[in-house]
Amino acid sequence: MPFVKHPDQNRWLAVPGTRMPALILVAGEEYLVQEAFDWVKAVLKTNNKGGFNLEILDGRSASMGDIVEQVTTFSFYGGKKIVAVKQAPLFSTRAGPGEVSYSDQDLARLSSLVQSGIPDGHFLVMTAGSLDRRRKIFKTLESIGLVIDCTVPLGARKVDLEAQQSVLQNIADKLLARSGKAMDEAAFSVLADRTGFNPGLFASNLEKLVVYAGERPAVCRDDVQTLIQRDKRDPIFSFTNALMEKNTGQALFYLSSLLKDGFHPLQILKSIENLARRLLLVKAFAADFFSRHPGMRKDRMPFNTFVQQVMPRIIAHDDQMKKELAEQQTVAAGGVLGGLKKQEKKSGSDTDLLLAPNPKNPYPVFQVFEKAALFSLDELCCAHMALGDLDFDMKSSSLASVAGIEHYVMIFCQKGGWHHAPENQDNRDHFQPELLHGVH
Repeated sequence: MPFVKHPDQNRWLAVPGTRMPALILVAGEEYLVQEAFDWVKAVLKTNNKGGFNLEILDGRSASMGDIVEQVTTFSFYGGKKIVAVKQAPLFSTRAGPGEVSYSDQDLARLSSLVQSGIPDGHFLVMTAGSLDRRRKIFKTLESIGLVIDCTVPLGARKVDLEAQQSVLQNIADKLLARSGKAMDEAAFSVLADRTGFNPGLFASNLEKLVVYAGERPAVCRDDVQTLIQRDKRDPIFSFTNALMEKNTGQALFYLSSLLKDGFHPLQILKSIENLARRLLLVKAFAADFFSRHPGMRKDRMPFNTFVQQVMPRIIAHDDQMKKELAEQQTVAAGGVLGGLKKQEKKSGSDTDLLLAPNPKNPYPVFQVFEKAALFSLDELCCAHMALGDLDFDMKSSSLASVAGIEHYVMIFCQKGGWHHAPENQDNRDHFQPELLHGVH
């Protein structure tokens, strides 16, 4: 049976001889799952002129016994029957308060049910918030039924953002087609920015805009700016990306947004520390690399060239770093000195000092190398020392944390960064917390 990406199910169904199986799994983003579930119901209703009985179970509270009983029990009124189990914890590893979870025995019972055959005229439709193709239960359900994949990557990679944009554009196209209206690119961009990747909220806001537009044939940018408030919860990477681009206005905007969303100033400070460390590592590596390859182009290097000529050196650098870190841990644990018992192997590896924590995905590494070109090595060294000052003052004085971070962001983004007079050899004149004490 097929594995179909949303919204390709119509094309799958259009193939001659295709029939809806008795088992359907719809998993992924909530709004898309509901849309696909409504499509399944509509198809089954069309194919069953005599109608059907619909039984809806809450997967968070319904036991596997309840599900099996509903699927195998014929309706009192006769006719076709759909058992819909919404938000089934098929791939969840932890249940919330008052919620059920499926044991291995439960999943085995479900597998037995679908493999032995769901009663003729009965359909089992299950929805889930996630999808794990590695699980045995997934492979069983896919081999027997229809799986509609409504998952959307939520990362910050270019391909992830393009996938999110495509989903929102598809939603907009459908809603606008039904209303007979249009929306220009500028209006769509503002709406997507104010909503963020929240398909349900995006659709709701667009429906409001269609009504607000009235008799006008199109939704315009002014409509969005007038009617829609900014509901987007900005991820921390939006803030750090603005810092890397030295975009002061955007960095301060996202900083304010994060604080309103409940981020603690020390959390934000930690994200800046991680960014500054990463930029410094990249900048130091780049300086050494290009000194060894003077004929190689430094600015606007094509991505393919970066992958072919720079990434192998980065991977070699990281391999050497891992080896050195392992040796340091062994010495620190007494495995070399004193003949003491070696330190037990850690469950996870420290990737803070690696240039490419995920070498199989070189594009984010390429982006960081491009952004690091905006900074000098001296700037980044000074930025690290300034972070130490800021961290100390936020934890040990009456310095207003938000004002301190804002001050740091403005200097970090300005051209030239921190300026150090020759007489200040300790490089500690770049940040003056005493000017901010008492600021609220």
